Amino acid sequence: MMLTGTRSPIRPFETGKRKGNKSGRNPRGKKRLVLTIVIVLLIALIAAAVVYVSTPYGPSAEAQAALKGDAAVAVSQTDDWIEFEPVEGETAKQPGVIFYPGGRVKAEAYAAFARDLAETGRHVFIAKMPLNFAFLGQNEAEKIAEKYPDETFAIGGHSLGGSFAARYAAEHPKETAGIFFLASYAESKGDLSAAQMPALSITASGDDVLNREKYAEGRKYLPADAQYEVIKGGNHGQFGSYGDQGGDGKASISGAKQREQTVALISAWLDAIPASGAK
Repeated sequence: MMLTGTRSPIRPFETGKRKGNKSGRNPRGKKRLVLTIVIVLLIALIAAAVVYVSTPYGPSAEAQAALKGDAAVAVSQTDDWIEFEPVEGETAKQPGVIFYPGGRVKAEAYAAFARDLAETGRHVFIAKMPLNFAFLGQNEAEKIAEKYPDETFAIGGHSLGGSFAARYAAEHPKETAGIFFLASYAESKGDLSAAQMPALSITASGDDVLNREKYAEGRKYLPADAQYEVIKGGNHGQFGSYGDQGGDGKASISGAKQREQTVALISAWLDAIPASGAK
């Protein structure tokens, strides 16, 4: 008699699909691929950031020449600032000036501007920013003010530097005689709308770097009597002396002419500030 059982017949060894993996692909392999791509992208971003930070806009030959003192202006440097002091006269006019450079621009690139302003009789300082970014050195002005406690200072800046100069002024209204902006604007954290201090804003007609919408919005953060000026034919980069800036418009006036007009506007504005305008 032939016996029949109920057990399933023996199946041949299956080499194809596995349970739960209908596609036949290894999910761990997918995860490793995604992780590899993410790591490569992160490395690329970090490398790009390092290159960006390590290649700032440097001073032109004109700016480098302005770093040398002469019979009219004495120039000196520390690790934290560049100082321009008028030689003629017993004391400099008050208030003096503390200036914050634009983002990714070396302090030395503003030497020609600072020297020309010092020739009007003002004690002028360019703050050196960590990695050349003012958001890393918002309170650099404190070091200068502490070094010269008997002087008063107006503060200003170019581009990113102006926005962080405004933040400093907003936190130190009693120690700030005035605030000025070159192709820059205040924002909410630098709200000076209720501050009792003179404010000056200078822009250039050919500036294609300045965010015009944010600039317009920034007006509400300045005092109602703030002064607004436009230099016709100027551009963003010529507020400093560091050559062409990416994305900027083409200027129809020289850098020297733009600097001359800028210094004249700031000088007249400073002259209207009472000597006891701060402290």
